[in-house]
Amino acid sequence: MNHEVAVTGLGVVAPHGDEPGALFQALLQGRSAIQPVFPDLPKPAAAATAAFDETRWFTKLQLAGVDRVSQLAVAAADLAMRDAGLAVSDADPERVGVFSGCGMGGAAALEAAYRGNGRVSPLTIPAFMPNAPAAHVAMRQGVQGPVLTYSVACASSSVAIAEAAKAVQRGEVDFAIAGGSEALIVPGVVVAWQAMQTLASFQPGEAAGAVRPFATDRSGFVLGEGAAFLILESAERARARGARSYATLAGWGLSSDATHLTKPDSPGQARALRAALRTAGLQPRDVGYCNAHGTATRIGDVVERNALAEVWGDDLDALRVSSTKALHGHMLGAAGAIEALVTVLALNQRQLPPNANCREIDPDCQLNLVTQDDAAAPSLEAAVSNSFAFGGTNSVLLFKRA
Repeated sequence: MNHEVAVTGLGVVAPHGDEPGALFQALLQGRSAIQPVFPDLPKPAAAATAAFDETRWFTKLQLAGVDRVSQLAVAAADLAMRDAGLAVSDADPERVGVFSGCGMGGAAALEAAYRGNGRVSPLTIPAFMPNAPAAHVAMRQGVQGPVLTYSVACASSSVAIAEAAKAVQRGEVDFAIAGGSEALIVPGVVVAWQAMQTLASFQPGEAAGAVRPFATDRSGFVLGEGAAFLILESAERARARGARSYATLAGWGLSSDATHLTKPDSPGQARALRAALRTAGLQPRDVGYCNAHGTATRIGDVVERNALAEVWGDDLDALRVSSTKALHGHMLGAAGAIEALVTVLALNQRQLPPNANCREIDPDCQLNLVTQDDAAAPSLEAAVSNSFAFGGTNSVLLFKRA
């Protein structure tokens, strides 16, 4: 039994807010949410943080032992359920699943434990464990089916969405709450990423434009925080209950580079892209937009461009490409989910978010990059969202217009 998988609900808590339409408009306008953080650190740092009021979702008593990463997940999943017009009670709770990605878990809980002047909260372990967000979503919604966490670095929530789609397609669940969350904006994590020399450098007053995917002067990414969830259900079920479908998740591809822990590999990424196309039964020329992984690192952007060129071949110039990380930062475990949500909205509205801050394209990254004054895509029928992770896991989601 292979059901068509519909996206019927969107929920997000991100640096640009908690309303998908407002987030998408901010991206179309090229508005950056990146700003300086932690001025006391030895080296300047920037991040994209979410303005989040946890009291909308939790009482003071409920907040005990609930890390920010779980708070964001609970909120985004609840917003997605509301958007879909669903409650777990609309189905057998044992036939509803939570499929969640989280790369590093509760960073705030760990930071507090390390800096707690000798006192460590007994709730530190359950607060920082990577599967806590999924567990909290399940408890809040009353989900009794599969509640699974995928911790695959930057591909975590993309993998989670792909696995949820498989469960819906095979009829294992009636609907799935699929996405991910990450909240790593604490000094210890920022310093650790700085040590890897992957974070963008910037001059005072220029943090907002620090991330420049595919540009000659790119220098890396900045961290972002947030959560995003999609509601996935069969197209038949969605039609039967009169639900709106934003798009269909038609294909997904997973692969491993099996070459290096942190250095990406074009052939590995190309395998994931081809697998997504095969699953969807499409040719490269059928796909008009790619929401690129696009981390603005010196190596990563070239590798991704080469993977796209390998798969699209002579049709590469017809593929519009942008990386929205330039505006909302790199959310690591949540990146695949928020970028999938943006890709769904791009298809639904037939408008493309620009590849911001790229004044001059690197000759080794020649792509048909979306510009702010060329966002219209009136004939767009299919789009892919790329997520390529440390560890060598590659995940590609392919969406079609509903």
